Amino acid sequence: MADIDLDSYIGKPTAASTITVERGPVSAFATSVLDSNPVFHDAEAAREAGFDGVAVPPTWCFSAAEAFGRFRELQPPDPSDGQSPTNVVMGTLMSEGGLILHGEQAFEYERPVVVGETLHHKGIVKDIYQKPTGDRTMTFMVIENTFTDDAGDLVLTHTTNLLHRS
Repeated sequence: MADIDLDSYIGKPTAASTITVERGPVSAFATSVLDSNPVFHDAEAAREAGFDGVAVPPTWCFSAAEAFGRFRELQPPDPSDGQSPTNVVMGTLMSEGGLILHGEQAFEYERPVVVGETLHHKGIVKDIYQKPTGDRTMTFMVIENTFTDDAGDLVLTHTTNLLHRS
């Protein structure tokens, strides 16, 4: 087993970003996940459905935190100082082989997200635990990502569970 104190990573920040919610990437994402609901593509349809603008699909923020609408000049400092706990823990475990899987993803919205907003994302390691499976060990890493609006109000929490099987 890799020589790493897993508990020391619980509570550490994984990431921070500022995301501008743009219509093109939102509609392209909806198309890529085969969601033709007009509220993700058409401003009038979104307004008629009660949204303040073109809405984002439920899983959009998972991808947005890593790619969409991240303009360099708007980004906060890296809270991990270039040592993302996710990369360190999973990289150390993978150095001895094994397999990493995306085990679970959960989304909890406080309100809809619409095009034109700016979201502020922060990630943190919520838990790391292990379970034996026969002669192997599975390591679970739970990461909580929160998104707030410009007023500081929580908009969305999404939780990711990564697992490594030795």
